[in-house]
Amino acid sequence: MALIPTIASFGQNNNPIEYPETKKGETVDVYFGTKVNDPYRWLEDDRSGETAAWVEAQNKVTYAYLEQIPFRNALKNRLEKLWNYEKISAPFIEGDFTYYYKNDGLQNQSVLYRKDKAGKESIFLDPNTFSKDGTTSLGVLDFSRDGSKVAYAISEGGSDWRKVILMDALTNKVMEDTIIDVKFSGLSWKGNEGFYYSSYDKPKGSELSAKTDQHKLYFHKLGTSQKEDRVIFGADQKRRYVGGSVTEDDRYLVITASTSTYGNELFIKDLTKADSPIITIVDNFNSDNYVMDNDGSKLFIVTDLNAPNKRIVTVDVSNPKAENWKDFIPETENVLSPSTCSGFIFANYMIDAVSAIKQYDYSGNLIRDIQLPGLGTAGGFSGKKKDIMVYYSFTNYTTPGTIYSLEPKSGESTVYEKPKVDFKSVDYESKQVFYTSKDGTRIPMIITHKKGLELDGKNPTMLYGYGGFNISLTPSFSISNAVWMENGGVFAVPNLRGGGEYGKRWHDAGTKMQKQNVFDDFIAAAEYLIAQKYTSSDFLAVRGGSNGGLLVGAAMTQRPELMKVALPAVGVMDMLRYHTFTSGAGWAYDYGTAQDSQAMFKYIKGYSPVHNVKAGTQYPATMVTTGDHDDRVVPAHSFKFAAELQEKQDGNHPTLIRIDVKAGHGAGKSVSATIQENVDIQAFTLYNMGFKVLPKVE
Repeated sequence: MALIPTIASFGQNNNPIEYPETKKGETVDVYFGTKVNDPYRWLEDDRSGETAAWVEAQNKVTYAYLEQIPFRNALKNRLEKLWNYEKISAPFIEGDFTYYYKNDGLQNQSVLYRKDKAGKESIFLDPNTFSKDGTTSLGVLDFSRDGSKVAYAISEGGSDWRKVILMDALTNKVMEDTIIDVKFSGLSWKGNEGFYYSSYDKPKGSELSAKTDQHKLYFHKLGTSQKEDRVIFGADQKRRYVGGSVTEDDRYLVITASTSTYGNELFIKDLTKADSPIITIVDNFNSDNYVMDNDGSKLFIVTDLNAPNKRIVTVDVSNPKAENWKDFIPETENVLSPSTCSGFIFANYMIDAVSAIKQYDYSGNLIRDIQLPGLGTAGGFSGKKKDIMVYYSFTNYTTPGTIYSLEPKSGESTVYEKPKVDFKSVDYESKQVFYTSKDGTRIPMIITHKKGLELDGKNPTMLYGYGGFNISLTPSFSISNAVWMENGGVFAVPNLRGGGEYGKRWHDAGTKMQKQNVFDDFIAAAEYLIAQKYTSSDFLAVRGGSNGGLLVGAAMTQRPELMKVALPAVGVMDMLRYHTFTSGAGWAYDYGTAQDSQAMFKYIKGYSPVHNVKAGTQYPATMVTTGDHDDRVVPAHSFKFAAELQEKQDGNHPTLIRIDVKAGHGAGKSVSATIQENVDIQAFTLYNMGFKVLPKVE
């Protein structure tokens, strides 16, 4: 193995960065007769001392660079000040208590509180006490039907592998041994006797990177050990994702099963009859389907079968196949995401990435259009049938998330909880524009900034994108974005193909051998911002995480001259091998795999970031970010990409990698770690755009 020393230079001075030496191995893979070198394969071994030493050495270089940025501390002070406000969730009732999450401001994890019927408040679960360093977080939780017991999951160090703890909700005492090795799971109680959960067999080798592809649904009965838990589904059927949930009336267990991130089988089991069979509702993976609710034996199913924008259908459980489905709320031209509460159905429609809510009764009658406080994203509208009040949240890029209570019979909304944030929303504005992508497709983008912005091409601009997995980017307030805009920054979010903003067709238009559409849409967004003089290439940064990290990696390797700064986070960078790690094979609906065909191999290799870094090219100033415990998109993706950049970068733009230790894909990350990461990203970005002081710090 050869050792490759690499030297570049700091962005604003001539002090050289001496990157750690990254040895090169001689691993070669062959795809359809084509040899592909993989010199950094050794970085995939997350348990080796060599990889740990490389991580430590890279972080030493990165933090030395960040520490010499003169305004880094000022940026942190402002971000902490703005972040330090009380945040309270919508309440929910379990048994005789009202529960809600609250964060005093800078607590690493939000605390679950409750009030009794007399209004006395007490702490129920405080995740900040789970670990000394704040890296253990509270995940999903579910109460028994009478509210007397609770099962809750915890994540340690950001891992997707969880532990489930069972507690007496009345005494706050742990009841049984902890259930371990739970991954990608909900929790759903059957009455008060036990609960369903999902997991994989623990992999041999590294639990962070080893492949997991047979998911199973278990039932845990109170008073028994985990080894006695029965497999309900998945022992004889190999599925990558399996979930189970019990209907509110405890009558049915609904099971979903899938092999990829799109398309699922649907099953149902009658829990009122001993040893009842599992009945098939959908027997293929050609559509997304789930049971939203039931009224006795009448099922309300949400599906995109023959309805790319989704519809609600009804069917009797005695004959539930698709040929018997009847439209309840038919498909419209807008994407539907419904929920239920207080005996009503709330149809949340997405119109050009903005929410519109309609309220229906269970006979399918439209009761009213819910009047929202503005254009933005509304969420919530979910709860139990017996709930008297409905709660929902509203936010956009200039409005911090506010919780409203809705009286469902009158339709009257009132503010329940409005955060007190030190940010003057009235001084900022958002504008939705539509631009044309490379193939003529019309793409929406929301651009947010201070009012009175001068279109002179000199505004620092953050272009943020995702474009995949049917995920929609809808307007929401971000404290870090608020600080960016306070400092004169522009924040722009295009709704790229591959997302869910316009339904299944929009999603499919950014998958497999149409994936390049996503990158073209993103590049066209950058070109629009430059053409309209919001910014120029010298003041443009591109940012995205996970699938969005792939997006940034592809954009910067295809058009390196277009942006000044690139910020790929926890990205899928080695597209030839992504499916060999953890749950990566489940992403094949979006990406395809290099083994599918020679044509697919060539297509994927043509944009895979790790395989498209070219020597002699000046790439933008780049800071790759990842977590050493990321078991969703393993950090080796980022490690390899950073090594390629450091070896081949031509010119003086820094190519750094910032690796959070004891951190995963992002879920449950502590507030302090989140603040520091955002400080470092903004400091790195502004510094490489030529700023020696912050444009404005209040």
